[in-house]
Amino acid sequence: MNGQQPEAVPRTRTEHAGPLTDGNHGPERYEGESVPGLFRKLATDVTTLFSEEVALAKAEMKSAVTDVKTGMMSVAAGGAVLYAGILFLLGGVMMLLTQWVSLTVAAFIVGGVVTIIGAILLSSGKKKLQAESLKPDRTMESVREDAEFARRQVQ
Repeated sequence: MNGQQPEAVPRTRTEHAGPLTDGNHGPERYEGESVPGLFRKLATDVTTLFSEEVALAKAEMKSAVTDVKTGMMSVAAGGAVLYAGILFLLGGVMMLLTQWVSLTVAAFIVGGVVTIIGAILLSSGKKKLQAESLKPDRTMESVREDAEFARRQVQ
């Protein structure tokens, strides 16, 4: 080879078999393509678009799962530190009570109060998790009303 690039000969519009644009990233036009060829290109483009969308969804899900993992680890660490802090606060309350009562009595008072609060919270949580409380009452009533209305309209 002589090291020179051959000059490109510009194509005319009728020679161009690919997409033509208006120069401003506008709509593409295909000239000189057969209808089956255009359908093949459309099918290929749709398949490519779908594949890219699936890949994007996978990447987003991976990122979301990573964020959830990080968040759960942060919540677990925060919960452990909070638990330790509460234990120290309860120990401080117990030590404060020793100014008026013995250490044993102070430990029973603090332990009893914390146990009662825990039992109330546990009972409240169990009540909210019962199947009866999870039932969508308003939605079921709305569906019944809609069914009754449709039944009246048919008659």
